[in-house]
Amino acid sequence: MEAKRYAAQIVRRLEGAYPNARCSLDHVSPLQLLVATILSAQCTDARVNQVTKDLFRKYPTANDYAEASLSELEGAIQSTGFFRNKAKNIQQCCRRLVDEHGGQVPREMEVLVDLPGIGRKTANVILGVAYGMASGVVVDTHVARVSRRLGLTLQKDPVKIERDLTALLPKAKWIAFSHQIILHGRGTCAARKPRCDDCVLGDLCPRIGVET
Repeated sequence: MEAKRYAAQIVRRLEGAYPNARCSLDHVSPLQLLVATILSAQCTDARVNQVTKDLFRKYPTANDYAEASLSELEGAIQSTGFFRNKAKNIQQCCRRLVDEHGGQVPREMEVLVDLPGIGRKTANVILGVAYGMASGVVVDTHVARVSRRLGLTLQKDPVKIERDLTALLPKAKWIAFSHQIILHGRGTCAARKPRCDDCVLGDLCPRIGVET
């Protein structure tokens, strides 16, 4: 119970600091979000948003990705890094969407993680952001780092971190918490030089692993 009260304090402060937190990947459909999330691996969201402006116009449907020239798709996403693997995953994923799901993005975790290029983090993003379904907590590098510093978890494996966070947080908070802690990790609790003196959680945080 003490751990849950501590987590609740963190949630309240993050809600106050980031009341309008949202997914920073530009999209207007579940398919666009799926593609953008695949592209975001080892790449900034800002870069992804630059690339998808033209990409989404060129490939508006899952079938367009499925039938695309792989070399052209690679060229279109090259600046996001690891472009060959990302292009292959996007195309193979969209072929499965066309063949098995009528070109639509599924709403079930088990089905999503079975698709090429879709891990649990990406599935949580799609379900939470596109469909408003609290399937879990998105654990990216920011969430993992900040959660450990706050003592909400001692784990390094994303699945185990997510398990710890979902046990501490009310389900109704899972989706927003992900967005809020990601913004906090980008703006305040940076990897190399966290701004602890300016942090809304400064008096609560045990600063685990932070060099002083």
